[in-house]
Amino acid sequence: MTIAVLGSTGMLGQPVTNELIQAGFSVRLIVRDVSRARQLFPQADIVTGDLRDLASLTRALQGIDFIYLNLSIRQTEKQTDFHTEQAGLTNLIQAAQIVGVRRIGYLSSLVMRYQGMNGFTWWVFTIKREAVRLIKASGINYSIFYPSCFMESLNGTQRLGPFVLLVGRSPVKPWYIAAHDYGKQVARAFRIATAGLNQEYTIQGPEAVTQHEAASRFIAAYRKEKLSLVTAPSFLMSLGRHFSPQTDYGWHITESLNKYPEVFEAGPTWAELGKPEITLERFAAAL
Repeated sequence: MTIAVLGSTGMLGQPVTNELIQAGFSVRLIVRDVSRARQLFPQADIVTGDLRDLASLTRALQGIDFIYLNLSIRQTEKQTDFHTEQAGLTNLIQAAQIVGVRRIGYLSSLVMRYQGMNGFTWWVFTIKREAVRLIKASGINYSIFYPSCFMESLNGTQRLGPFVLLVGRSPVKPWYIAAHDYGKQVARAFRIATAGLNQEYTIQGPEAVTQHEAASRFIAAYRKEKLSLVTAPSFLMSLGRHFSPQTDYGWHITESLNKYPEVFEAGPTWAELGKPEITLERFAAAL
């Protein structure tokens, strides 16, 4: 089985790609920047492909059995921009249909379920929901993963130099998961996938903690440098969101993360794909 990965060089794409390779799959990386991908995966099969270009995708997907998509909307994107999970996904599905790809795996979102709750609406979640619909309507078997918060965000999107930044306080307890544990689950899902049957999995980590508890535990276990936790009032981001796409993104994602009433749903996932093992302390210490 040969799996094509799109989004392999990102924060979450790298560990998932590594787990697929370690699981013994033949993996082809479809990228725009070959040199960067080659630095990260020197032994991988790497080809050029652009989600804006149907012809390049059709060439890159020749001989591919499964696709794994790690796509995202950048914080700086505007609603009118080109989006990989919208027009890009449409091109990808068309190319997959042309060459006969047998399955599409897609990293979706759990918190996008907050759309419509408490009067909340956001174009980003509209696109993510539409992406799921497009994949399901493609006629290609699919494996869709709906994750809770990733531990990587504590050292990525929420890191600002020596600070871990949170906005507001929330009693909600997400089930933080490490991307390597998630990658193992993706590999297992592909291994047990049966032709003609689709897969949908809720992805949650080993324990539920508030965002502040997660950040505090991460900071205590991090060894590379001293970090501090900073909590910004949510109203400051609300004021600035009308002037900056990045701030607007930050306000919306924070509002949904702080208020989405996440509950444990990953029992069936653990039964089929294995229980995640990486704790916040283990994750931080390994960086």
